[in-house]
Amino acid sequence: MSLRELAVQGRVVGEREVRRAMTKGLLGKIFIASDSDAKTLRGILEAAASSGVEVEKVDSRLKLGRACAIGRPAAVAGLPGKAPEKR
Repeated sequence: MSLRELAVQGRVVGEREVRRAMTKGLLGKIFIASDSDAKTLRGILEAAASSGVEVEKVDSRLKLGRACAIGRPAAVAGLPGKAPEKR
């Protein structure tokens, strides 16, 4: 797909926010910038694999930040997916 998917309400931007949303089971897909540092990439990819979240790589943090309509580069962004399970 394309970065245009990020033009939706409810997207999550930034490593910390994406991790929180994945932990809660709120994300269906994440976008991760290829030029992010290796530690960020590894941690987010492991969390996505364990959560069953789809991953799409993006060329650069700058492109990802622009797609999210923020004024700075972004290492990772997420899209809402399935609703969290009720307890």
